[in-house]
Amino acid sequence: MSEDRPGPECRHWIGSERRHCRAVDGIRPYIQGLRCPLHTPNALAGKPEPPPGYGHPPGDLPLSPQSASALADNKAIASGKRRSTPAAYRAAQAAVDHRRDLNL
Repeated sequence: MSEDRPGPECRHWIGSERRHCRAVDGIRPYIQGLRCPLHTPNALAGKPEPPPGYGHPPGDLPLSPQSASALADNKAIASGKRRSTPAAYRAAQAAVDHRRDLNL
């Protein structure tokens, strides 16, 4: 912050003018530091800003390690390589056979 300006300011270095931007409107934190809308990483790269919100929709996110391990566990149970109850064994075999019928 500068002594004459209250609040956060953009800390982008403008090399041709040999000074910091120091804009105070629309400041947001980034890994590189505080930036105004003109000096965000996407603006400097010539890309559009991402829409506001929480990020990717749940369908676009990769599987969590828990769900990926559950899939591996079901395959191990269905193959008989992992001990389980008879009901879990039959359910896992049915799930694996169902996927085979769908050519997945």
